[in-house]
Amino acid sequence: MKGSIGKIMQQAQAMQGKMQEAQKELAQMEITGEAGAGLVKVVMTGKHEVKKVNIDPSVLEEDPEFLEDLVAAAINDAVQHVETASKEKMSEMTGGMDLPEGMNFPF
Repeated sequence: MKGSIGKIMQQAQAMQGKMQEAQKELAQMEITGEAGAGLVKVVMTGKHEVKKVNIDPSVLEEDPEFLEDLVAAAINDAVQHVETASKEKMSEMTGGMDLPEGMNFPF
């Protein structure tokens, strides 16, 4: 019995190490979201930190509210891409097992 518990503990430690490595990889990823057919682009890390915002100069001639909407949409697009990348990474780690609803990986 002790041997099987030890084996389970080793597997859990190995999984924890893999998850920490996946978290590091995701944190270093830079993912781009965009809106308005590329008029506004947002580069975000896997930790949801915005690194760069690129705004096409033609948008600056528009109504400020239009630009605000495009920036918000580009950020939301980047967040969706980060979430997708996180789920894909977790799926790789768990061999395709889905996490229970409400459990987000890794952030």
